[in-house]
Amino acid sequence: MFLRLGATAFGGPAAHIALMNDEVVRRRRWLSEERFLDLLGAVNLIPGPNSTELAIHIGWERRRFAGLLVAGVSFIVPAMLISGVFGWAYLRFHALPALGFVLYGVKPVILAVVAQAIWGLLPKAAHSAWLRVLALGCVVLAASNMNELGLLFGAGALCVARAFARGNTRGTLLVSPWLPLALGSGAASGVPLSSLFWVFAKIGSVLFGSGYVLLAFLRADLVLRLGWLTEAQLIDAIAVGQLTPGPVFTSATFIGYLLAGPGGALVATAGIFLPAFVFVALSGPLLPKLRSAPAAAAFLDGVNVASLALMIVVTSKLARATLVDLPSVVLALLALLALIRFKLNATWLVVGGAASGWALHALGVGAG
Repeated sequence: MFLRLGATAFGGPAAHIALMNDEVVRRRRWLSEERFLDLLGAVNLIPGPNSTELAIHIGWERRRFAGLLVAGVSFIVPAMLISGVFGWAYLRFHALPALGFVLYGVKPVILAVVAQAIWGLLPKAAHSAWLRVLALGCVVLAASNMNELGLLFGAGALCVARAFARGNTRGTLLVSPWLPLALGSGAASGVPLSSLFWVFAKIGSVLFGSGYVLLAFLRADLVLRLGWLTEAQLIDAIAVGQLTPGPVFTSATFIGYLLAGPGGALVATAGIFLPAFVFVALSGPLLPKLRSAPAAAAFLDGVNVASLALMIVVTSKLARATLVDLPSVVLALLALLALIRFKLNATWLVVGGAASGWALHALGVGAG
């Protein structure tokens, strides 16, 4: 399942989360909505790629360490291979393939999938009047560009304070073990593989936020400090992460290929994703204990509400960038109808969106 999602999940973390919700909650019933929300809240509190960490958490829930490895690797590998091919083509032809028309058809479908997922998760997360008010406040703050981590911890802290004030807690909140690993990067000369690994391991172990935050970290290390990439190459690397399905963090694969060939691609990919496996392995066994402790349960309720607020704001931005003309609006509405009325598998809808983008491009219709 995660191999298929890794090969078809376009649209960034919010879209990936929605597709996983469709598969593991609605279709396979591996997790309840409440458990899925707890995992989503947990991955927002640790560094690294959120959707990849959610896949790893789901693997842990199903088959512990074996499931953790299989789910995570399966979700990463398709995007890694595609990014590697882009790296080869970039070095050979000095340009990226033009795939705008495919994304033109896929993005409206992804928007519909995300909207449906939020609609299904919101009643579970905001299950009281207090949490609904908190959710609204979090949406306003997220739209005002408040720091994501501050919003998550702030919402959790408010819920804990309210629970204590109402006398609904006993004991103390467990101290979070999810602190960033202190990984050094080392100086590089000629881009040796060991230095390449440590640079990306450091980024993967301290980075919170979206692919745009990743851009800032990569620029600081690879362009300004080490001088391994030019500004133009870095922008192309981020574009590859957006063009390919699966984790945006596979921009590291493309960069690794540019700097050190296939070996560099593997090393950079391993470096940026390895911390995610470590963090989930450390935090996964503690989640049931967190939910059973009243104060920790209140904290998770706040984090879950804030996580959905962030998804709502990201989706609104995606809508503004996606619904650019009548054909894109029609595609989004048709996808939403197919999801709600016919309960079609989201993966097939993504494939259908890509085919629609190609067809509209061939007919000279739309912005693709």
